Amino acid sequence: MSYGHAEKIVRSAAAVPPAPPVDPRLFDSPEMRRILADRDVGGLFRAVKATGVSYRTIAALVGMSQSEVSEIIGGRQVLSYDLLVRIAQGLGVPRERMGLSYGAYAGDEAPQSGEVQEVTEDVQRRDAIAVGALATLGFVPSFSALLDNSAAPGEVPLPSRLGASDVTEIRNTTESLRASARLSGGQARTASAAAAHCRKLTAVPAAEQVTRSLGSALAELDELAGWCCHDAGLDRHARWHYRTAADLARRVGDDYRVASALRFAGLVDARRDNPNDAIKLYQLAGVKLGNRDADLRGWLNAVSAGALADMGHEQAADHLSRAQEAWQSTEDGWRADQNYQSALVYTKLGRLDVAEQLTASINGAGRHRPVGTFAGILRATIYVQTGEPRGLGMAKSAIESVAPMHSIRARERLEPLAKELESRPGSDYRELARMARQVSASRGGVNH
Repeated sequence: MSYGHAEKIVRSAAAVPPAPPVDPRLFDSPEMRRILADRDVGGLFRAVKATGVSYRTIAALVGMSQSEVSEIIGGRQVLSYDLLVRIAQGLGVPRERMGLSYGAYAGDEAPQSGEVQEVTEDVQRRDAIAVGALATLGFVPSFSALLDNSAAPGEVPLPSRLGASDVTEIRNTTESLRASARLSGGQARTASAAAAHCRKLTAVPAAEQVTRSLGSALAELDELAGWCCHDAGLDRHARWHYRTAADLARRVGDDYRVASALRFAGLVDARRDNPNDAIKLYQLAGVKLGNRDADLRGWLNAVSAGALADMGHEQAADHLSRAQEAWQSTEDGWRADQNYQSALVYTKLGRLDVAEQLTASINGAGRHRPVGTFAGILRATIYVQTGEPRGLGMAKSAIESVAPMHSIRARERLEPLAKELESRPGSDYRELARMARQVSASRGGVNH
């Protein structure tokens, strides 16, 4: 912006806005348009008075005292944007006539009532000046006006043809969202919106190889969106994202992604005490995966072991052994997930000693904070259950670790800990149980 423009903005502070009477026809005359465009509030009040409206009535309409109205008529300037809006509303002045509304100019360039202002580059430049002046000086200059959301250019257009770089962009988006979700959970809104937006790319022409890569990338993003929704307690949304991920992967022949999505869909049922339905999904995933990918096969055996343990089935331990034999990944995050899943099953099988060792090995899980927090809760629950002296301190740390997290699952995992605390004698245990239930019931920190 040139200095000339800046000076013009400051000088326009001397221009005072008007406010017309009840009859809207008053605002249509060229003279009244000029008064309104200049924000000559004193002129506006005088024009309204000339139609038979008393100054006392004007004062009541605009929420002022009669003395304030008299001061404005006598030359006092009105520069406050909020006050100008109040005057316009009180007297029924169309805001666009004073350059206060969104989407129209004031003054000679103002469109007639009912006309649509074309959002040209010049309009956008004036809008930028209006926004800057409102933020800096507290009013909108008479030669500019604000635009509303109807002036937005709409969504960013899709490309005319997809390339490998577009698929890479989706994968990068997925990894960025995954990193945020692993840090403190949640992210359901962001991940779900990203998945819905990226899915629109399936309508764009692309080479066959790019189309296949796109389908796999979109399936992975929808799977992550499902995980985020599941973590935020939005099971219906989670199931939809998982089934969408499985279908996208099916269309491009990505058996791994089909199996992975079905595994996560089963976890929703298992969490909601439907282990029998969860087992069916795990079995379908296993059939689709076949002998490929040892780590995912191990996962399918591990979650199957958890569901079987919930059902009291004797084969739970056998499935867990198969899982531990199949897992090959040495990446810290994967190992933390695997050890926690094993610890859950051993807890259900009554092997608390083994479960405690596995949770201790996770040790916070580094950047995979939700898993580290889950493991801390489980370990504290075991210590309280077995009467270990350190249980009280571990329980307090576990409860405090959940409070700032954006995870419903973490809060739900406090319920067993609260029950164990309530079963122990002593006021310290009762106070921690109360804290655990309070955090568990709280949704203030949850970021959908």
